[in-house]
Amino acid sequence: MNLRDFMLGVTTGLAAAVIIKEASERIQPYMNPNQILENIKEEFRKESPIDGSWIYMKPESFHNGITTVPVYRGGISRVVDGQVENFEFAADARSGVIVELHKV
Repeated sequence: MNLRDFMLGVTTGLAAAVIIKEASERIQPYMNPNQILENIKEEFRKESPIDGSWIYMKPESFHNGITTVPVYRGGISRVVDGQVENFEFAADARSGVIVELHKV
C-alpha cells in the first residue's frame, strides 16, 4: 500500500463520519431528555430547593385538543415551607417547553 492509497482511505473515512453524524442529527430531531430535565429543575430552583426529579427517556404523543406533539413525561419534587410538593410535567420533545404541569 502506498501513501496515496492510505490518505485516500483516511479522507474517505473522515467524510463518511461527518455525513453519518449530520444524518443522525436529522433523524433524531428531539432534544436530550436529560437537558430538558436540567432546564426544568433550574426554573424550579429559582423558587425553592429541589428534593428529587425524574424523566421518562422515551417520547410519547400528547394531544392538547388542537394538535398532537411528542413529549417527554417527568416529575419533580421540591420543598416549600417544610412541605414536599410533587409535580408531574409533559415537555415538548423538540423544544423542551412545558406543555402540561400539574401538582400531584
